[in-house]
Amino acid sequence: MAETANRIIKNTGWLYGKMAITMFISLWSTRLVLNSLGASDFGVFNIVGGAIGMLGFLNAAMASSTQRFMSYSEGQGSSEKKLVIFNVSIVLHIFIAFLVGLLLIVGGIIFFTRILNIPEDRLFAAEIVYGSLIVSTVFTVLSVPYDAVMNAHENMRYFAFVGIIESLLKLSAAFFCVYTTYDKLIVYGILMACIPIVSLTIMRVYCHRKYAECKVNLRTYFSKKDAKEIISFAGWNFLGSIATFVGNYGQGIIANVFFGVIVNASMGVVRQLQGQLAVLNSNLLKALNPIITKSEGAGDRSLMIKWTLRGCKFSYIIVVWIVIPLWIEAEYILSIWLKKVPEGTVLFFRLQMIRFLLEQTAICLNTSLSAVGAVKETNLQASILSLVPIFVCYFLFRSGFQAEWLYISFIIVTFIQNFLKAKLCKKYCDINYINYIQDTIAPIFFLTFLMLLIGNIPSVLFGPSFIRLIYTFLFSWIALFIACYIYSLKDEERKYIKTSFIKVYNHFRIYF
Repeated sequence: MAETANRIIKNTGWLYGKMAITMFISLWSTRLVLNSLGASDFGVFNIVGGAIGMLGFLNAAMASSTQRFMSYSEGQGSSEKKLVIFNVSIVLHIFIAFLVGLLLIVGGIIFFTRILNIPEDRLFAAEIVYGSLIVSTVFTVLSVPYDAVMNAHENMRYFAFVGIIESLLKLSAAFFCVYTTYDKLIVYGILMACIPIVSLTIMRVYCHRKYAECKVNLRTYFSKKDAKEIISFAGWNFLGSIATFVGNYGQGIIANVFFGVIVNASMGVVRQLQGQLAVLNSNLLKALNPIITKSEGAGDRSLMIKWTLRGCKFSYIIVVWIVIPLWIEAEYILSIWLKKVPEGTVLFFRLQMIRFLLEQTAICLNTSLSAVGAVKETNLQASILSLVPIFVCYFLFRSGFQAEWLYISFIIVTFIQNFLKAKLCKKYCDINYINYIQDTIAPIFFLTFLMLLIGNIPSVLFGPSFIRLIYTFLFSWIALFIACYIYSLKDEERKYIKTSFIKVYNHFRIYF
């Protein structure tokens, strides 16, 4: 376990380091750009960018599929297979880049003539920005195979390095935009389009020098069979992604029809909070997913099962340490952040956090199903269940039910999805229910119960205040530590964590 755990901890550390740096730079860049462009031009940039962003699902589906096949072939240890997968992915992404570029050019005519509401004096600048973002999107698509190679080799250090360079380039573009005497919107759009070109160049040079499979030779290494398999895999992933998008977007539509914009404002706040919380475990998953897929590719089913179950548990622990205190103090925190809290926001947030935590309990089951290639049934079930709450809530709201039932229905659906994922994992991945309950569900259930029990003590002793907020976090974290040490972590996990802390302590002690 130690060697694999070391890799996961090291890679996760690099990704969290990158996250901290890029988040700071992103906030700084946004402030500079907003002040430089002004609200109107900044709005134009985001409207145009949002139109292009709708195609992100296609790229995400292909990216996850390419990474799966790269990691799987890495686990198999077949050098020729890796060369074939790389060459196939290069061809497919060139085709996708061409198709996406063509669609965006044609779509741009419709956007600018019939859909987008842009002031006439800024129309030319908006068109330049749109063209620049098309270039940016094309080069982003072309970089996916190289990103997949680094992900398969678990080279998160270099991945983090490229991400930091991208953020620094965005900050440089923001500074240039502040001081330029030319049209700031046009300058900013063109500079942002150049960043993916720089990133692709860096990744391409590095990968071709570092990894043997990064050799383009279509006559020798292209395979129609593998191309069809990757396209089929990506197609099912795309179906699941688009159904999830429609389901989440449909929440806002159905709420708007029955309850108006006030409820939409509350839902918007909740989405922002969840988006920030989701970042916490995304880095762990990026480091963990290659381990699961490579283990299956190497024929080590037991190691794949072990890290799938541990991944679900650790993903839950990474988010629950912050979710429980926020859940308890939601009313006070939202009142400080927003001052005037939209009606229903506190209840919506708490219900959404329940759903979010439930999703973590089965989040790595998706990876194991992807690793064994069971994507058809997985995405069909996910697609249907993502849309069901919309229709159910329509009839509930017509019958007089309140807006919170939108979140309650999605909680129920998440329960069902988790059960069906576990059923598919039993069928395809040899993960039985008893192991899943013992290794994942029982430990985190005990942990959550203890955190809620101890974390609510300050609410009984004090009124709403900053002091109570501090105590709530402190008590919740003490409960988390106790639960993990007593029951939620296994002996080997506790031993490894203790050893790691001692190593870190001894490492820093020599400097003092």
